[in-house]
Amino acid sequence: MTGVARRRRVVLCWSSGKDSAWTLHVLRARDDVEVVALLTTVNETHDRVAMHAVRRELLELQARAVGVPLWTAPIPYPCSNEDYAAAMSVVVARARREGVEVMAFGDLFLEDVRAYREEQLAGTGLEPLFPLWGRDTRALAEEMLDAGVRATVTCIDPTKLPLEAVGRAWDRDFLADLPEGADPCGEHGEFHTFVHDGPGFSEAVPVEPGEVVERDGFAWRDLRPGRRAATS
Repeated sequence: MTGVARRRRVVLCWSSGKDSAWTLHVLRARDDVEVVALLTTVNETHDRVAMHAVRRELLELQARAVGVPLWTAPIPYPCSNEDYAAAMSVVVARARREGVEVMAFGDLFLEDVRAYREEQLAGTGLEPLFPLWGRDTRALAEEMLDAGVRATVTCIDPTKLPLEAVGRAWDRDFLADLPEGADPCGEHGEFHTFVHDGPGFSEAVPVEPGEVVERDGFAWRDLRPGRRAATS
């Protein structure tokens, strides 16, 4: 009788955005891995997801909706490379204690980012995994939208996108309005998103738009937990 192959335990780096959400969807379709935790760096000063500026409460609701335990790694603001490396070393130690063998990322094509991640994990016993690597980002965006991914643009670089882009739904209208040269998945840092529904979500995470804040060369749209639709 043939034995069942062992599934390797994976921690997925989770930004709260569409690429990490789609990475989870892709990994769940595989029979050789099991995602046992979502790892998110959280700004200690503002208690929000680093860069995306999503409130911790929304992050926790999102993790509950996808049904995977959330690990948070607190980082200071501002955060140096040394600070980040120290925070990640704590996570790596926990992962190894809990039998994790793989750390997965939603990166698409930035070679320097991938090299940095591989360098940070070298010698730790954790294998870096990039399930979306090399995908055409236009086709990938269409695939996500076809599958029902719903996301809101929470952060933009105003040197690359107009201010009114922040807070918009990440949908086909948004993609059609992107300036020439802008990546449909925002891989060059044009924008970041918060996913509130999609494949693998047990329920949508309700959100309400808040104010727009401009700081440190970026613009953010605050999102607040919204009311759930009444059920009959």
